[in-house]
Amino acid sequence: MLPVSDKASKLPILRPYQLKVVKEVYEKLSQGYRRVAIVAGTGAGKTVIAGQICAHTRARGFRLLFLVHLDVLVGQTYDKMRDFGLECGFIKAGWKEDPTAPIQIASVQTMLKRPWWQTWHADVILYDEGHTTIFSQVGQQLLYETHRKAVHLALTATPYRLGKEQLGDHMETLVASPIPSELQRMGFLAAMKYYGMPDPINLAGVRTIAGDFDERDLKHACDRPELVERVVKEWHRLTPDRRTIAFCVDVEHAQHVAETFRANHIPADTVDGNTPIKQRHKLYKSLRDGSLTVLTSCNVISIGFDEPSVEVGLLLRPTQSRALHQQQIGRVMRISPKTGKTHGIILDQAGNLQRLGFPEDIYGYRLPTSTEPDEPGVAPKKQCPACGRIVWASVMVCPECGHRWLEREEEIQTHELVEVVNESRELLELPDRAELIAFFHRLRQKCFREGLAPDFALRLFYDKHGLMPEDAWCLNSTFGNYPSVDEQRLYQRYLVTIAQRKGKSRSWMLSEFQKEFGAGDWQNLFPRSR
Repeated sequence: MLPVSDKASKLPILRPYQLKVVKEVYEKLSQGYRRVAIVAGTGAGKTVIAGQICAHTRARGFRLLFLVHLDVLVGQTYDKMRDFGLECGFIKAGWKEDPTAPIQIASVQTMLKRPWWQTWHADVILYDEGHTTIFSQVGQQLLYETHRKAVHLALTATPYRLGKEQLGDHMETLVASPIPSELQRMGFLAAMKYYGMPDPINLAGVRTIAGDFDERDLKHACDRPELVERVVKEWHRLTPDRRTIAFCVDVEHAQHVAETFRANHIPADTVDGNTPIKQRHKLYKSLRDGSLTVLTSCNVISIGFDEPSVEVGLLLRPTQSRALHQQQIGRVMRISPKTGKTHGIILDQAGNLQRLGFPEDIYGYRLPTSTEPDEPGVAPKKQCPACGRIVWASVMVCPECGHRWLEREEEIQTHELVEVVNESRELLELPDRAELIAFFHRLRQKCFREGLAPDFALRLFYDKHGLMPEDAWCLNSTFGNYPSVDEQRLYQRYLVTIAQRKGKSRSWMLSEFQKEFGAGDWQNLFPRSR
């Protein structure tokens, strides 16, 4: 056995923001909360955060039940527990049961068949993929029947889910890691490029069932030879020879995509729910070492797949679930210094980027409830007609190919703005009023997109033109003349985030909201200070 000091040196080292998340969880518990949601987006290190909480729980002599909803997650969770030097029992077919172990890793499916956990005392219950496990039959039993007095911690990459019932209906408060764009700035997530494919999937005949597109209808719409051929053609054009994963509608669709890649002399294979664990790991290793270039799947690699070297994600399954969408993109956002990966790339044939946006659209997290179930809206997007790259609507020069949109609008690059001194301000020729308003709108959109205070647009405008814009120019500047309810809510959360960061008052938030959307009774949208 290793000496104690050697064991300690082998323990995982948490990043500063991960330590902060753990600390904030304990602060919530000290305030009397017993049900805490922990949001850590894909790549933020959710499993490491969970492992640290488990280690602290065990060190204090408490017992913990760790719920997972996929078989593959049992092994991944156990690997992390071993990293922290923890002993575990299992409630899972094929794994050794030991009811005396202080930590139990449990599959919600197996728990239905082995009810001894109902009387097993647990001080802490940790729900992995909490937006799923909390809502399972077992999760509801633990919350409201068998373990009501325990501490309940729900881990998730996103607090939002399809359907009316939401995580906030069961959890009392929320602790969150930094948003994806902040993790990118810190260097913990890769920068991303997004492309839309020509000939997008026609969803005219696809029904919506239980909040998402019907899989049978998607099968007919997506699993078409001409569409699959186009996927391979665009992959060759944009991302040849890069490690790639593809998210497909069903197993047969995934197999057809892999077969078409192989027919074009690209090493490709498929993983599905029936692929044995050992074979899955073999495929993942082949992808890592480069002997396999493309791995296709249906759902299997959306959750629990962790291969940082993957550079390309093919979105081939249309969805209305932002949780699934962000999880899929997140598989490509991990950094991989060992392989020289500089950024991740998404090729989207499903139209999901236009429908659901980028992870960089996230400006903060909240705990949704059934009375306010809507997921946040997304900033408007457009696709470059020359190269296919998808960018925010306010961008006027494509960063990939240099294409300029036809409108006479200049690219905003605040880091290159410099002061211009004129001996006679009166001789300065200003653009006409319409051009000034359009420029100010682009500044407002940039501030919103990058999480900067809306006041910053005033400063940038003055630096450029030497005069202040009128307040009336703010109206409908960010989303256009017909903003949706989702966009209004997204802007409200943006203002709340800015106010919390800069110590702004509720009246400031209300004033800024009215500048953007006009006069109205918006009082109930903004929290009152406690």
